[in-house]
Amino acid sequence: MKIARNQKGLENNAIPLSPSRNPFYDEYNKEVIKKLQQKLIKVIIFMSFFVLCAINVSAMDVSMKPISDKLILKTDDTKWIRIGAGYRGTVAWTENIGTGNLSEGRYSNDNARIYLNGQFGPYLKFEVNTECFWCNNTKSGDNPRMSYNILDAIVKFEYNRYLNVWGGRMLAPTERGELSGPFFQSTHDPFRTPFFSQDFSTSFSHNNGAGRYGRDDGATFWGSAEPKIVPGTFGYAMGIFQGLRSTNTFGPNPNDNVLMAARFTYNFLNPEKNPGYYTAQTYYGKAGDILALAFGMSYQKNGAGSSAHRSDFLGFTGDLLFEKVLPNNMGVATVNSEYKQFYANYDVAAFNDRDCFCMFDGKSWTVTGLYMFPMKVGIGNFQPYGRYTSIQPNSSNDRNREEIEAGLNYIIDGFNARISAYYQHGDLITRGLNYSPFAVGGPALDVYKLSFQLQI
Repeated sequence: MKIARNQKGLENNAIPLSPSRNPFYDEYNKEVIKKLQQKLIKVIIFMSFFVLCAINVSAMDVSMKPISDKLILKTDDTKWIRIGAGYRGTVAWTENIGTGNLSEGRYSNDNARIYLNGQFGPYLKFEVNTECFWCNNTKSGDNPRMSYNILDAIVKFEYNRYLNVWGGRMLAPTERGELSGPFFQSTHDPFRTPFFSQDFSTSFSHNNGAGRYGRDDGATFWGSAEPKIVPGTFGYAMGIFQGLRSTNTFGPNPNDNVLMAARFTYNFLNPEKNPGYYTAQTYYGKAGDILALAFGMSYQKNGAGSSAHRSDFLGFTGDLLFEKVLPNNMGVATVNSEYKQFYANYDVAAFNDRDCFCMFDGKSWTVTGLYMFPMKVGIGNFQPYGRYTSIQPNSSNDRNREEIEAGLNYIIDGFNARISAYYQHGDLITRGLNYSPFAVGGPALDVYKLSFQLQI
């Protein structure tokens, strides 16, 4: 940073003022420190209120298991049907840039799902889930509008651990964050990096639809094995999906080229025991020590751009999960990290086309560190965490977008009952998913959020 010098002093060959002796610099520095102190005080008050509320809760059994056990109809181990439900909500306060005051709390229905799954015989299973899509978009001008619809509809042939086939509407196997869904994350607001096609899209239609909420129509082959060359477990999932769908006059893919996706994982310590190729961002120490390294990719010819300025889409991702149960009952430490590199080399003129499927082109990464205290306070365990996210688009005027997050989870019953209080600072909210070179960047904001989730 260059400090303005005193011109008169230079003319007289005087020694210029150092930053520590420059009155302007001192005033600027005091103002910055004052603002940082104000932000810190707000964060401390916000987190302290959350902690005090948790401490004063009476110790009682709030496990969801007694309820969920009653929601299963079972004749034997190969014939059963289970129903469940999940809900996530958030209250957010945004700091006003001009005054520094917080806005009125805005409540968001993040997810509202009903689960139905079962098994008919030794090898055949099914899964049907519903979701409240864009549950807060209830005004007449909102696009997309709120709808309650099918999220997953999967028929499963599971023969053995080595080879299984799923068909229908399902998650495309790419990144851990997507395969963990919103309910099996280590933090409440996890999706901060650019989306793959099936999550960037908002519909399944032939007018530039590529899926919704990470789902697409297709088939996935998955399995696992223990190679014994290197201690650990190797897992794979490979799928073929419809991908981006266009018409002859609207969108970059009029020939209906399919999308291919794949993910390969190696667990060097304990294996992850999840349904199918699904994942989780943490296991709260219940799975023992975990060290999982994964690589994923997605490719579709003519999968980005517009009818006039199209290109192929190729996305790579790598992620790491490390979870350590500390000795002598000292708690659980967890680290999640993810890196993405997307290639969508369409001409920037496509951003002005009405039919542009303007996929992200560039790189991004995020890392999260968490520590769960071993002692129970009230009815749960506290888990402080910190996260940093960086997004670097190739074509946008604002090349770097960043966000830091600090929060405190209150783990009551694992993923079934959790409350989170957290603070976010950055420009991801104001700049959003628009990576156009013509877009005007927004300022960095301070946001305070209080979230919860319940599952049965």
